[in-house]
Order: sequence, then C-alpha cells, then structure tokens
Amino acid sequence: MIRTRLDRPAAVRRRRRSGFTLIEILVVIVVIAILATLVAPNIFQNVGAAKSATAKSQIEMLGAALDAYRLDNGAYPTTQQGLNALWEKPTIDPPANWRAPYLRKAVPLDPWNRPYIYVFPGEQNPNGYDLISYGADGVPGGDGENADILSWK
Repeated sequence: MIRTRLDRPAAVRRRRRSGFTLIEILVVIVVIAILATLVAPNIFQNVGAAKSATAKSQIEMLGAALDAYRLDNGAYPTTQQGLNALWEKPTIDPPANWRAPYLRKAVPLDPWNRPYIYVFPGEQNPNGYDLISYGADGVPGGDGENADILSWK
C-alpha cells in the first residue's frame, strides 16, 4: 500500500509547516520602523551635546598640559611649535627643560576630526594662549553643535 500525504497524521503535517509567513515578517518590520522613528530623534539630539562636552574636556586637559609645559620651560609653546610640543620635543627653538611628554597620548583631534587651533600669544589672552575648536561646521561662530568651543570661556 502506498501512503500519500493525506494519510499522515495531522501533527506530522503541522511540524513541517513551521516558520514565519511573509505577512508576519512585514508586520514585525513595520513595528520596528515605527519604534525607530520615535526613538531615533531622542538619541541623535544628544550626540551633538556629547561632542561639545568632549571638546570642552579635551581643551581643559590640553590647558593643564600647557600649564605644566610652561612651568618647566618658562613659556607656553609658540604657535609654530604648536600643541605637538606637548607630545614630542619641539625641533623649532627646542626648550632646554623639556621633560618627557606632557600628555599620555598624542594630541587628540577635536570630536569632529579636526585639529584644535592653538595660538600663543593669544589674541584673546595676550599673556596666555588661545585654544579653539570651531564645532561641527568648522568655521568661526555658530549655534548649537556648530558653536565654537573656546579656552577662555
């Protein structure tokens, strides 16, 4: 006797039909998309604030290293020597009392992957230095995420 598909018990037939239908998968995708549209704006609005806070803390860290450099050498690095003088002994007018790196790692880029702008003597601080990140847009001025982060404010 030859057995057909209909002769099998119903439980065996149901086991073979496991998995999701196209409609079920589409419903799940729609639900995930709706949740993403509700949650994503809240997450991404905080990214800009986090980058600005990171830039402020890096400017503070670089300021502390610049002060240590000045204590050892009597003056801040020149604009030509730049912030790299905190990591490697300058080749331009090398200071006599330079002592090891003043930072644990190489000078970081700002959170928008641009170098910090360092000027000594500063335009805003004639007796000190100016240290600036121009924010997300990379140009002077701006609001929000594009606002400048300055060492003197």
